[in-house]
Amino acid sequence: QVRLVESGGDLVQAGESLTLSCTASGLSFGSWAMGWFRQTPGKEREGISCINAGGDSAYYSDSVQDRFTITRHNANNTLYLLMNSLKPEDTAMYYCAALKQYMRNGRYCTVRSVRDGSWGRGTQVTVSS
Repeated sequence: QVRLVESGGDLVQAGESLTLSCTASGLSFGSWAMGWFRQTPGKEREGISCINAGGDSAYYSDSVQDRFTITRHNANNTLYLLMNSLKPEDTAMYYCAALKQYMRNGRYCTVRSVRDGSWGRGTQVTVSS
């Protein structure tokens, strides 16, 4: 059974930084592309950053490009998201997930590309202005 556990969410002020972590179990972590997604009430969950299985290729949505950095440590089964220069509009629940496919252009950094049953429960990030 796949289990993904996100952590690191917090209440911060605009301009500050946070690092989210996602620890995986129940899957061969190093064989799967991974992604970070976020969702706010009333809106669809969106993919903001995805990384290939080897960790040497990443995609970022326009909304987080140049501010967020996705990395992974396959030996520790952990995915990270370093978030710099946080903005109030970054306020959301953040989720990690395993992906069935990956392309650097972000084509598969989508909810539809998530491996069945591989969502975590999320971690809340709140950015005050």
